[in-house]
Amino acid sequence: MTESRFPVRRFFEMVLGPGAMPYLLHLRPLEWPIMSAHFLLGTLLAAGWTLSASPTLLGWFVFVALMNGGTLAINSAFDQDEGDIGYLKSPPKPPRHLAVFASWLLGASALLGFLLPLPFALINLGCVVMSVLYSVPPPRLKARAGWDLLINCVGFGLLTPLAGWALTGRPFTRPILLASLGFAFLFATLYPMTQIYQVAEDSRRGDRTLVIQVGIGRSLALALLAALLAHGFFLAGILTLGGDPQFLIPSLVGWSAVLLPWLRGWRTWTDRQHEAGMYWGLAAWATTDLSLLALLWP
Repeated sequence: MTESRFPVRRFFEMVLGPGAMPYLLHLRPLEWPIMSAHFLLGTLLAAGWTLSASPTLLGWFVFVALMNGGTLAINSAFDQDEGDIGYLKSPPKPPRHLAVFASWLLGASALLGFLLPLPFALINLGCVVMSVLYSVPPPRLKARAGWDLLINCVGFGLLTPLAGWALTGRPFTRPILLASLGFAFLFATLYPMTQIYQVAEDSRRGDRTLVIQVGIGRSLALALLAALLAHGFFLAGILTLGGDPQFLIPSLVGWSAVLLPWLRGWRTWTDRQHEAGMYWGLAAWATTDLSLLALLWP
């Protein structure tokens, strides 16, 4: 039975039944608003408020619910985590058929993507392939330091806003390409944050993640450098349109407010504090999304 401290889970467990509830939880729907915002950023920058509802909803379902949900579920199926994981506290034990369920979701995403513009379908298909390579042995790139970072920077950082843009059928422009490159580096800032509080679990499995290989302090220093590089690409995209770069200041301040105290105090922080730092990083990411939405609005 779902723990009493999660009343929303208890409600859905009563609706879906205790057998189906773990499948839903391992899709990690709490991550969907974040993924949706990053995906729809590209759509809004391409079409503004003129975007069509039907293809947008279908694109969201294919890319966020099926592809991203399937990605997180297949990750859970092979990780078999026992402690908190990203966007899911006190996760239930991964059910027996979770890998098969996730595979069906990823397959459906790959096929349904071809109902939409071809660039979107190909980006989505590429993300499906990377999802499998990331989590499933023998490649299991998440267990290989450097590859784990690259997959996430390309998949979430670079391709997610480009998929949202491609959904409209419009050709890519220089500003969206530069902004998306910036988000690839920005995910290099966020990704170590998602690993630091899971070092013990990853080490127990024998995974050699980036944070385990280079250490927490160096990972945070690299995260700060990546944030500066990301804002350099954002600035280049804004200047291409003749925009005012001062509107990037809230984004820079937000990331500095997260990273600088973390760099100073990480040696004494508990896993719970490191996990909280990750969620503050997500808040800084939202500030960046809003800043670029205002600066690059069509």
